[in-house]
Amino acid sequence: MRKKTEPYVGIQNEIHGGMTEIGRIVRDAWVFGIIPETETCEGWLLGGIQSLVEKVNTRWEEYGCMVSRLPDDLRERHMRIHNEAITRARKEGWEPEMYAE
Repeated sequence: MRKKTEPYVGIQNEIHGGMTEIGRIVRDAWVFGIIPETETCEGWLLGGIQSLVEKVNTRWEEYGCMVSRLPDDLRERHMRIHNEAITRARKEGWEPEMYAE
């Protein structure tokens, strides 16, 4: 487990191809244009990540936290970003079944 004072490793260095909670937040921040898609958040401290979480959550609330309620442009960006992430993660050995209960 990462210590609170350790900087974030960056989505490109995450375990399981970035299919973690922080990885999802970073991808959603890209979707909403909160940060550019080139921003990996590498080196960010916990406070910066927490601020990003709050901004992403605020944006999701505008759409009832549902992809289907996103405007077409955001929905298409969401699908592209998350599908690319899934493809990359699977190549690195991630399987969604790893977390099924």
